[in-house]
Amino acid sequence: MTWNTYYVGNGELRDVPLADPPPWRTFPRVPDQHAFKPPEGLTDAVNAALYLHRPLLITGSAGTGKSTVIEQVAAELGLGRVLRWHITSRSTLQDALYQYDALGHIHSLRLRQTVYEGRRTGRGRGRGRGLARTERNQPADDIAPFLKLGPLGTALLSGERPRALLIDEIDKSDLDLPSDLLDVLERGEFEIPELVRHRLRQVPVREWGEKTRTHLVREGHVQCTRFPFIVMTSNGERDFPAPFLRRCIRYTMPAPTADTLRDAVAAHLRLEVPETGPVWELIQKFAERIARKEVLAVDQLLNAVRLMTDENAPSGPRLKRILDELLLRELSGG
Repeated sequence: MTWNTYYVGNGELRDVPLADPPPWRTFPRVPDQHAFKPPEGLTDAVNAALYLHRPLLITGSAGTGKSTVIEQVAAELGLGRVLRWHITSRSTLQDALYQYDALGHIHSLRLRQTVYEGRRTGRGRGRGRGLARTERNQPADDIAPFLKLGPLGTALLSGERPRALLIDEIDKSDLDLPSDLLDVLERGEFEIPELVRHRLRQVPVREWGEKTRTHLVREGHVQCTRFPFIVMTSNGERDFPAPFLRRCIRYTMPAPTADTLRDAVAAHLRLEVPETGPVWELIQKFAERIARKEVLAVDQLLNAVRLMTDENAPSGPRLKRILDELLLRELSGG
């Protein structure tokens, strides 16, 4: 099997085996908490955030391991599955706290009404088939099936151990989101207005990322008993307001060096890298580019080394062209 056996561009069907994925591209993803080596000062920042029950804001360039920190902490301290909130310019605080499917609720009520009217007039035989058995047995104003806690809302549930929450790339958010977070981060509580005025004092609400697991929300109020371990990552593309920053423990990831990059390659690819040869030369050049402030990510280097060390990959001028033009291009170059 060679590189050319995958795709040749003639449109003809061929039954060929494909390459096994790199360790970091296997699915479902299984975090390798042993591969990450925390840089100097990071363990102190993590422990300060845990001790003071404050969020940890980690700033650094792409691919330096910012989002990997929380996986390692959660594994070492038994904090369970990491909750994830990936930030975009459209992210809102309410979506992170809870989500209410109002349209789905209205549709369900209308379907119930249609079934009821049909049965009352004798024209609705069989119309109830559109409702699931559990839905037919629920009160008409049951809101629980249409509510779901968001990642931040789930992290704020009461429990004996804190939950781990990653708020990824918070610098991509709308300008107001960091300020919107202040009260929730300070008080560790929030309300679900739809449940505050509900006839039932207690309503089971599904947790984020769970199909059946629910939490009993009392009188629409969620209050944490252990502040979650929150890691917020930033690529340093914007500044944050002082009131937001003072509520965080802040840490800046150092720029990778040739030695730390070699350690990353060895850990992720399970590969020994001697201080001679083409792989070490590539790592050194990559570190030099980062030192010149070129925008690069460590996973670009991992991809390149994976290709270089595969006996079935191209070689010579073709390999160099693939590395330069496809894998190791600066991220800000378009």
